[in-house]
Amino acid sequence: MKEEWDLIIKPQQKLLSLNLKEIWQYRDLLTMFVKRDVVTVYKQTILGPIWFFVQPIMTMLVYIVVFGGIAGISTDGIPKPLFYLSGIIIWNYFSECFIQTSSTFSVNQNMFGKVYFPRLVMPLSKVVSGLIKFFVQFTLFFIVYVYFIIKGVTVSVSLSILLVPFLMMLMACLGLGLGLIFTSLTTKYRDLQFLIQFGVQLLLYATPIIYPMSLIKGNLTMLISLNPLAHIVEAFKYSFLGEGSLSFYGLGYSTLFTIIVLIVGILIFNKTERNFVDTV
Repeated sequence: MKEEWDLIIKPQQKLLSLNLKEIWQYRDLLTMFVKRDVVTVYKQTILGPIWFFVQPIMTMLVYIVVFGGIAGISTDGIPKPLFYLSGIIIWNYFSECFIQTSSTFSVNQNMFGKVYFPRLVMPLSKVVSGLIKFFVQFTLFFIVYVYFIIKGVTVSVSLSILLVPFLMMLMACLGLGLGLIFTSLTTKYRDLQFLIQFGVQLLLYATPIIYPMSLIKGNLTMLISLNPLAHIVEAFKYSFLGEGSLSFYGLGYSTLFTIIVLIVGILIFNKTERNFVDTV
């Protein structure tokens, strides 16, 4: 009698394979992971989801006092709360995607060793949950934005605001790609776990979050331009604030860089997935 199976698990033949059909079949699991990340983490806290607002507000206040007040760094005439918040919320999304996905194998090794599901579901859930947090924090930015408009502050919105979904996709893919690379490497080289937080902090200062690109002069201009995040952040700020620079050449470079990182990340992740349980 011929046997019929509901699910047949086969070894992955191609390294560069997303297997989107199988990921779609496990969309309920993806939803569960996203709900866990967004809701469960803050379920037993006093402030609950308010923490989504506390972090950018506190960071903004520190930037206003330290960089805007003590250091006297210009914001190109943009009100400091608007200038800093616009950079903070998009940076938080990238760092959330990168840091959370960079620990996929090490944090979930017990689960991966006991039950089968497409491993990419886990890092993808971090990207989706990070996007939800971004929209929550964007609400805060929008409230501050409307407040300054009511006060009479001139803030021009350009047509480049239509690029915002594309900019968010770039941030998500870049964070995901880097996260896949680092989570794969940390299965053998645990030292990288200690470098990730430090590296993200350094990358923050190499990205125009606390300063406008107009302040960068000389050789530093080329150095900052090599950072793909710089062009994405500048385009995001320009879209809402009308100040800064929108470089299609820079966005093209950022897009190409992101595609390469994402492809490399998928390749390394799929290769590591085959035998990481033996080394993690």
